[in-house]
Amino acid sequence: MTPTNSWWDWDHAAAVLPSLLLDGFKITVLATVLGTLIALVLGLVVAIVRRSSPAIINAPVTWVVEFIRMTPLVVQLVFANLVLSPYVDSTLAIGIWVLGIHYTTYMAEVYRAGIDSVPVGQWEAATALSLPRVRTWRAVVVPQAIRNTLPALGNYAISMFKETPFFVVIYIPELVRVAQNYGAHNFRYTEAITLAGLIFLAASYPTSLLIRRLEKKLA
Repeated sequence: MTPTNSWWDWDHAAAVLPSLLLDGFKITVLATVLGTLIALVLGLVVAIVRRSSPAIINAPVTWVVEFIRMTPLVVQLVFANLVLSPYVDSTLAIGIWVLGIHYTTYMAEVYRAGIDSVPVGQWEAATALSLPRVRTWRAVVVPQAIRNTLPALGNYAISMFKETPFFVVIYIPELVRVAQNYGAHNFRYTEAITLAGLIFLAASYPTSLLIRRLEKKLA
């Protein structure tokens, strides 16, 4: 490939685009989807535990949630990789779990707000019908709470997608890492980084529009 001093070179853009899409974007989407599933499930569990457990259980769970929320994701990634890499072969798995657990704390707060928004009359009606506590949560409270929180949960999923570039600190070849590698080998960063940003925009913007439509539909 002929070296060039121009700001933009279409040959380099065409050369890096397949790697960005087939390697970097694939890892980015995989990490976002699996991280979101972890956060959705664990976030609901944490919210229910904090809402229904005695203080002796609620207090340490609350402390852990606040600790994770108050420390940067990038620090958690580096720390987890240092501690777990001797025991876990896949750095990607470590990154996905750290991302998922980090956002579990935020989604738990969203779920908690959704649970608190369920009218008291719904709880009283379940009690009047002598529904078991587990069934009250499963059939009455959780479905209404999730319905109220779907837009906020969707926004956090988009945030997770945009924070996957932090994986670069533990050398996971996500979108930005692939762009940086191309720049380092070819001394052309402009095309790779610009295209990586456009790919993030192309994926995030339609998802954001869908969430806005969902918010209006549920309002």
